[in-house]
Amino acid sequence: MTPNPTIAWEDRADVVIVGGGVAGLTAARAATQAGQTSVVVCKGGPVDTATQFAQGGVAVVADDEPSAAEHVRDTLAAGAGLCDEAAVKDILEAGPAAIRSAINAGVHFDTGADGEYARTREGGHSRARILHAGGDATGAELQRALLAAVRTQCPTRFFATVLRVLTNDAGVSGVLVHDDRGYGVIHTAAVVLATGGVGQLYSSSTNPSGATGDGIALALDAGASVADVEFIQFHPTVLFVPAVEGRRPLVSEAVRGEGARLVDARGDSVTDGVHPLGDLAPRDVVARAVHERMRTLGTDHVFLDARALPDVAQRFPTVTAGCTDAGIDPQHDLIPVAPAAHYSCGGVVTDTHGRTSVPGLFAAGEVARTGLHGANRLASNSLLEGLVVGERAGALAAQRAAEITDVRAAEVSVPRWRVVDRGALQAAMTTHASVVRDAQGLTDLLTLLDSATERALPVDGGSQAEVRGIFEDAALTVTATALARAALARTESLGCHTRSDTPVSTTSTDDARYDAAEDRSPVDVA
Repeated sequence: MTPNPTIAWEDRADVVIVGGGVAGLTAARAATQAGQTSVVVCKGGPVDTATQFAQGGVAVVADDEPSAAEHVRDTLAAGAGLCDEAAVKDILEAGPAAIRSAINAGVHFDTGADGEYARTREGGHSRARILHAGGDATGAELQRALLAAVRTQCPTRFFATVLRVLTNDAGVSGVLVHDDRGYGVIHTAAVVLATGGVGQLYSSSTNPSGATGDGIALALDAGASVADVEFIQFHPTVLFVPAVEGRRPLVSEAVRGEGARLVDARGDSVTDGVHPLGDLAPRDVVARAVHERMRTLGTDHVFLDARALPDVAQRFPTVTAGCTDAGIDPQHDLIPVAPAAHYSCGGVVTDTHGRTSVPGLFAAGEVARTGLHGANRLASNSLLEGLVVGERAGALAAQRAAEITDVRAAEVSVPRWRVVDRGALQAAMTTHASVVRDAQGLTDLLTLLDSATERALPVDGGSQAEVRGIFEDAALTVTATALARAALARTESLGCHTRSDTPVSTTSTDDARYDAAEDRSPVDVA
């Protein structure tokens, strides 16, 4: 039995939001506007989020589109038949209102010479409908504006780790947190998980260091379900620098949208004959094409040729800065790129308002599986989903808080966490659960994960780095286990889940979906 931690402090809030990216900040703003006190808890600093690094933009119905119907069709096509069509329509049709709300919060999108909002095109889209900011710094602009708006309305606690969502017979009753004061409990009736993705499961990713699958682990431990976690989107054009692991800068899909070409070392196109949209095919198609060309040629990268684009540095300042740091001039040099883990298409099962199966527990953003993305996310639908569902989840969380005013967490306990060494886990995930997988590799991966050993929290508080590290290792272990089991169970190749031992399907049979409701992570509950 794991000993329970010594509680050093207690607090109370109407709504607790876990995570400070676009979904979390939008939820906090909505809850506050509904008249409830909300606290945003972030284990990293104010810009340690995936939102901060999002380059491309926000996909939303263009002015020359009579309705969202075409955007819906593009999304369903990219999702390979696994999308929930009703959810897709609901979220995309709410896009224009979400953009207006973001603009009201202070977000500045780029405009053209005519003063109208500038739009670009990305892979899988049938037209230019992507709003962007700062050229290729859309996420950073959303982060800036939303954080400024939230800071004037509610407290934000940085460098604090949520270790457990506490529940009773009525649902959520609080959260167990660790910060520089030690262990604490925030009593609340409503929690919004907005923890982002799972990129740190892999040796290389576009995600920040905190993307360790925390929300999936917290949700499973609280009794919620997850689904479609096997669908990890690998961005096909991430800047390749030899011997560099961890977070790598992506080279925005918008660069290809403006005319850049994917070529190999011989100068041959990587995607000719692979898909009618060529370099602007959906990301799973392009990532597989890059992977196959690298395998065929025995190389560890291909190239993006952006030399014919005018004013690359002005249009894509973030991409240019990343290239410059690596000694590459994109206006004159080929850009070395390779696929890397980018986006989790599945996650905690919710409706389009962020509700999970646990009363008082909501999820929004990348951590949630709303049905929008299916087997492969359409480019730039993620920030839109964060805006739409984040606002809805925050409003509903505030509504629950108004209805349940007398809440107090019961006795606090912690799970018996089991962990695998992080380096070994990342190496095995990169080898066996990357762009292409097979049954033997996934079985080998599960053998490693089954060897996890128990790791207890320091009872007296410990350092923030120690407690956060133990929790993250546990979250990575349980998330990897859920993903590997799901990938092994889904024998079809679909979207961004490619099994080399089975043929590629164009639509889902959906007969092998892994529902981890019974896998109450981290593995066992005390």
